[in-house]
Amino acid sequence: MQPPSLDTPDLALPDLMETWPETIAVFLRYRMLCVGCVIGRFHTITDACREHGVDETEFRAALASAIRARV
Repeated sequence: MQPPSLDTPDLALPDLMETWPETIAVFLRYRMLCVGCVIGRFHTITDACREHGVDETEFRAALASAIRARV
């Protein structure tokens, strides 16, 4: 099975964090309460950004940067 893409529109946050644990630090840096949130399993990046008032383009760039830094 192919790993998910960061650009997958319906990628649930727990799947994102499980696939790329280094993204957890990005959520915390942006003061997003998604890490460990019971509702987070139903949310996507778009949902989380909307709920927390975070610019999605900027946030996605930060996630991608964290993922690239892992390699």
